[in-house]
Amino acid sequence: MNATVEFLGNVRFWDPGKGAGLAVVDVPDDCVQQLGGRKQRRVSGTLNGADFTGSTMLVAGGGFCVGVSKAALKAAGAAVGDEVRVVLSREQP
Repeated sequence: MNATVEFLGNVRFWDPGKGAGLAVVDVPDDCVQQLGGRKQRRVSGTLNGADFTGSTMLVAGGGFCVGVSKAALKAAGAAVGDEVRVVLSREQP
């Protein structure tokens, strides 16, 4: 099964206290199961229409997010703090 999810999310730093580093977008709870549950895995899709690949990861306290590279943000015309449209598909092994 290759499920695709689409949602709006805000780009934030993984560690907001640092004000720099890894950028992530939180995955809404209702999309997590469609991506295969709360497990780290490779995903591909688009960020504001620009192609990208990343990895999902658990967030302390029960959240779930996808990492977004600086290159993907640049291609999407987005920055930390921006709302973005995310389309994700789980990559099959």
